[in-house]
Amino acid sequence: MNSFRICLGAEVADALRDRRPVVALESTIVSHGLPRPDNLRVAREIEQAVRDAGAVPATIGMIAGRLVVGLDDAELTRLATVDGVSKLSVRDLAVAAATGADGATTVAATSAVAAATGIGVFATGGLGGVHREATQTFDESADLVTLARTPIAVVCAGVKSILDVGATLERMETLGITVVGYRTRRFPGFYLNDSGFDLDWSVDSPEQVADVLAARAGHDVHGGGLIVANPLPVDEQLEPALHDRTLAEGLALLERDGITGKAVTPYLLSHFHSATSGASLAVNVRIILRNADLAARIAVAAADLSASAA
Repeated sequence: MNSFRICLGAEVADALRDRRPVVALESTIVSHGLPRPDNLRVAREIEQAVRDAGAVPATIGMIAGRLVVGLDDAELTRLATVDGVSKLSVRDLAVAAATGADGATTVAATSAVAAATGIGVFATGGLGGVHREATQTFDESADLVTLARTPIAVVCAGVKSILDVGATLERMETLGITVVGYRTRRFPGFYLNDSGFDLDWSVDSPEQVADVLAARAGHDVHGGGLIVANPLPVDEQLEPALHDRTLAEGLALLERDGITGKAVTPYLLSHFHSATSGASLAVNVRIILRNADLAARIAVAAADLSASAA
């Protein structure tokens, strides 16, 4: 009988036992976010970026009902290549486990599982958030409510620019999710360096982020997430006019085809990929590799700080 306990990969288990730096990684980007065969190659590159910066990667996913923190290469290959992999948010984990599903974890599920196993830093591309037309549809990503109650640092390039960025920032403020810019006071726009919105706080180094995490733990009054918003350099962003034109076209196609709910994001990302002749995919890959590197350096700084305080 399946015990339904979270399974730790051997390398991750050893690192957590020895208090070495670990970075959580999602698997939705592998199964649903990137086209084949790029998805498996990029997934391996993301893990390597974490290793190169001194931390242990812990890609999280579900294999035949087993929730695994630290997928091995065979398991990663399975989620990247087989059909029918479920997209798992927090609410889906128990049902997927009980039915023996293969599943890829979203930002929400990855954050929750990572925190439950003692991993304090997570790297992703862009967060989910409040969808456009949410006043009619009430469509809001579970990422937000999960991060409101999950003590984890998430390194990202803001929220996906296909969403309502201003409304998402307002919701994060209401929910008590801390947002800091990495070497910026402007909130990044995922494909774009700047979403057009200011931030109250910025941090200048991985060590400063580690200090923020230590202060939060020491105070023990805030149990929510810390968003470290890491913008792409201007010369690496998607060309803004191309971005805006592609987004407008995609939104029109959404309405024409009646796409709603969880299908919206993959539909629009696929449209960006095709309409920009792959340029958006290249930007997406740059985003996650940069975030994986920064997250690893934060995890190393946090581990060093913890060791010096012991």
